[in-house]
Amino acid sequence: MNFEVVVTCAVTGAGDTTGKSPHVPVTPRQIADAALEAAQAGAAIAHIHVRDPQTGAGSRDVALFEEAVALVRKSGTDVVINLTAGMGGDWAPSADDPALPGPGTDMIGPEARLAHVKACMPEICSLDCGTLNFSDTDTIYISTPPTLRRMAALVKEWGVKPELEVFDLGHIRFARAMIEEGLIAHPPMFQLCLGIPWGADQTVETMAAMKAQLPPGASWASFGIGRYQMPMAAAAVALGGNVRVGLEDNIWLERGVLATNGQLVTRVIEIIERMGGRALTPQEARNKLKLRGADG
Repeated sequence: MNFEVVVTCAVTGAGDTTGKSPHVPVTPRQIADAALEAAQAGAAIAHIHVRDPQTGAGSRDVALFEEAVALVRKSGTDVVINLTAGMGGDWAPSADDPALPGPGTDMIGPEARLAHVKACMPEICSLDCGTLNFSDTDTIYISTPPTLRRMAALVKEWGVKPELEVFDLGHIRFARAMIEEGLIAHPPMFQLCLGIPWGADQTVETMAAMKAQLPPGASWASFGIGRYQMPMAAAAVALGGNVRVGLEDNIWLERGVLATNGQLVTRVIEIIERMGGRALTPQEARNKLKLRGADG
């Protein structure tokens, strides 16, 4: 059981949710406001993607990240900023020739994948630790070992803590290899990502199995998607981990009721408190996770 819980809110993501809920933020101003709403509700960390303001589609435009991060920092609200670094690994084969890229392909190198991280210097950025069939389509998310090693080396050099996002046991195995190679600063920080097609299923048994493979001393959190968001949060707390909620993973507060990020944070903190725990402040989270802004 974890009685001192770090709550992360993933405020928007890059999925096709903007047409499903008016609460999913799109512009840098809306995304920054969502991060501040989550912080005011009690989240210690805001996990931030950006979107094209015209189309709502996920974007890796450095200027959009810079604008959103600047707005959060200028607000005077304390929250740990965690930027995604998962863009630039999408491959969709051409229907005419599967050896060639088709519509939806966006493949770039490790430096380009981290351009916005270098520009914004957040305390945390995500690092997706492997390749995955990311949907029921032909699209594949690709993160190869050389790419990941280079990204890990860069963020270590910059003093940014990588959140090691793992979608299957093989991803944990490779993350452990990077830790053993000295590419990840101690203590490592894992996010067990459950329910994403076609990664690990969102069950308590799966979460426990993945937790058992983590290296000693690792900090970890987990999340589920859709209706499993709150059950998986409760399971993570019970198993000793931290939690992630937010509109990236689930747009519903309850059946037929669309959620806001603040409402999801409030709901998960209610669960944590009913279990006898409490949500840590941003500074307490920095200290626990050994982030750049930690005391001492």
